[in-house]
Amino acid sequence: MSKDLGWKVGGAQGEGIESTGDIFALSLFRLGYYVSTYRHFMSLIKGGHTNGKVRVTTENKGHHGDDLHILLAFDQETINFNFHELVDGGFLIYDTAIKNVEVPENDKVNIVPVPLTDIAKEAGSTIMKNMVSIGATAAIIGLTPDDFRSVLTDRFGSKGGDVVESNIAAMQKGYDFYKNNFTNTIELPARPVLKPERLFISGNEATSIGAIAGGARFLSQYPITPATEVMYQMVKQFPKLGGAVVQAEDEIAAVMMSIGANYTGARSLTATSGPGFSLMMEALGLAGISETPLVIVDVMRAGPSTGLPTKTEQSDVFTMMYGSHGEIPRIVLTPRNVEEVFYFTKEAFNLAEKYQCPVIVATDLFMGMNKWTVESIDFDKLHNERQNFATQEYLDSLEKGEFKRFDVTAENGISLRTIPGMKNGRFVAMGNEHDEVGVEMEETELRVKQMDKRAKKLVGFDDIVGATYEGAENAELLLVDFGSTSGIQREVYEELVAEGVSVGHLSIARLLPFPTADVAPYINAAKKVLVTELNSTGQLAQQLKQFVGGHDKYESFLKYSGDPLLVREVLAKAKDVAASLKKEVTL
Repeated sequence: MSKDLGWKVGGAQGEGIESTGDIFALSLFRLGYYVSTYRHFMSLIKGGHTNGKVRVTTENKGHHGDDLHILLAFDQETINFNFHELVDGGFLIYDTAIKNVEVPENDKVNIVPVPLTDIAKEAGSTIMKNMVSIGATAAIIGLTPDDFRSVLTDRFGSKGGDVVESNIAAMQKGYDFYKNNFTNTIELPARPVLKPERLFISGNEATSIGAIAGGARFLSQYPITPATEVMYQMVKQFPKLGGAVVQAEDEIAAVMMSIGANYTGARSLTATSGPGFSLMMEALGLAGISETPLVIVDVMRAGPSTGLPTKTEQSDVFTMMYGSHGEIPRIVLTPRNVEEVFYFTKEAFNLAEKYQCPVIVATDLFMGMNKWTVESIDFDKLHNERQNFATQEYLDSLEKGEFKRFDVTAENGISLRTIPGMKNGRFVAMGNEHDEVGVEMEETELRVKQMDKRAKKLVGFDDIVGATYEGAENAELLLVDFGSTSGIQREVYEELVAEGVSVGHLSIARLLPFPTADVAPYINAAKKVLVTELNSTGQLAQQLKQFVGGHDKYESFLKYSGDPLLVREVLAKAKDVAASLKKEVTL
């Protein structure tokens, strides 16, 4: 029995590749399996190679896996690009309609030519060749077409029962063709206990429902891959809740609208990716100096400039931490799985309101646009508290013009705010430096007081987890990561533990305020620190050197091709570093 199953379908964009993968993934999820997906696609509406991978496991892994057991090829490019990934004993199912098909010589892979297009035509339409291919897959892995019925009913039921049955029939024909012509099979991993409270959602969907749970009722956004899906989800949900979505003319307008909405007391956000986030830099400073709450979700992609808009990267670290001119307090959260995307996004609104500063939630394309199994949401953790608002009773006790919105006497630097319309609560939220009531000024002493006031806000911040650690006490080799790379790195850690390596895994969930106290003891105790990240300059490693030190300990594994990490490539680097430690001991 296999430990997990890697399945992939590939073809030309616009050929139904995404829907094929969705149907397979959701069906396996409904059978109780943990499912992780990854979509490889080009920035084209139609044409160009695309594929979708599905990993089926008995426990939550958090990434799409290295191994490929079954490849469905609708064209020659799919074979050319993906055949090498197949493990020994794997299966290549290809459509015999591919002209002049070329299959690499390999006696360790099962070659399965199936007339997908012809069978689909017999079933009623060539468009159903994806159903035929899933039927052949079902025969290989010990399922039946009926195991996919609920998903097909949900997907096509609105078009009528005949459409559902015709798709089932096409799947059955693919199933029967394989059974009648081939005998080899793969046994699926043992089926886990089915828990209906589990979810199957993408990071972008988790962002949307997290924002709603956090009390957000206004989204202003300019469409940009890979963050556009956040807006699509909000468009569906906000009307039910009295919320509103505005598609802005650009990212500058989007962030300014969000600041304005927060100024009025509404909880608001904007979502974007690297190029759009760059355009928001001046507005980020405005939110900081005017002490207006602001939540920005940055779904990172490969840059610079337009870069690779449909590929993943983690290269916005410096921009998120230090972008915008001048110095302002800000919070930067880096959720490490889709479940944390939900909780961190929800909590971002509490933090933005409590500390009256920008909060940036950093995901990436790998996490944002792919779907994952998520354990049930713990609703006991959902708590929203409106904080640091002046009461009308307090304002009534003041003389006209006496309200000090930017009062410097607060020990923690956080002063009370009001919303427009509150009697005696008027103030100016400007981009210029100002005095305590919000009037523009340039006096040096007052400037220093306002800067010091804002700087106090995040001193001693510990409202949300900074990092988590597992592993040996005083581990010699320390693996460090942040964000979506945590799932891959955890499997590397488990492999090394199994081989007897003295290793620990430190996963960072917050870049600002930087969790120095959480990470320093482990870095100081380790002999070598391997930092894994998706960028070319080691941006996280540079922050560790700045905030913790120990410059001679660091090694980096960097990937910036646009493709996500694989366990085997990180593991190879980690083994090299571990081997170097043994050499040092021998010498």
